[in-house]
Amino acid sequence: MTVREDLIAEIEAETAATAGLTGRKALSPRVHAALEKVRREAFVPDEEQGLAYINAPLPIGHGQTISQPFIVAIMTELLDLAENQTVLEIGTGSGYQAAILAALARRVYTIEVIAPLAESARAALAREGCRNVEVRCSDGAKGWPEQAPFDAIIVTAAAVEIPPALTAQLRRGGRMIIPVGPQYGIQHLTLVTKDAQGAIATRDIMDVAFVPLTGSTGEKRRRFSTNTAP
Repeated sequence: MTVREDLIAEIEAETAATAGLTGRKALSPRVHAALEKVRREAFVPDEEQGLAYINAPLPIGHGQTISQPFIVAIMTELLDLAENQTVLEIGTGSGYQAAILAALARRVYTIEVIAPLAESARAALAREGCRNVEVRCSDGAKGWPEQAPFDAIIVTAAAVEIPPALTAQLRRGGRMIIPVGPQYGIQHLTLVTKDAQGAIATRDIMDVAFVPLTGSTGEKRRRFSTNTAP
């Protein structure tokens, strides 16, 4: 078994262990295949290559990290993406989550507030052949109105409240996954759905610990979660 296969087996085990919280006993075949396809080592610095397939966050420079693979997997799983859908990601970081999304959706729009990370992620995604991803450096809390509405939105930093711009840019029938809560208090990984009439519903999935979203809070964001599920 390769290190990548070991990691995916660990993610599957953690998915089963948290099924009571997420409602997902196993990853879907499409998400599983995306994890097999995307090379995590392509999105971590050279000095971290030996740790690319551990189930933990890793530093990527600028005081930021690439997220824990289980969190990437379960947040992606909860979006229920179809091949013809368009996704907005808030918080590009190294580009790894965007690459996973690119393997599942028709088009991915991803926003990163730290310019050097946006540039390096753009380059890494291009090298890995992710031609259906567009990267922008801007305030993620404002979304990407020119490309809205989106079938799905994924946010990889915690907001004190769900940014209104993002719910407005979610298509009717769409889904958003976002950590909600204060920086030093309890945060909840929250699933947001918009029905055919445009009504919003939310469901708390599990407690998490993410760093804060910039823009809506005015705080400096240190990219991605260092959390694990309880």
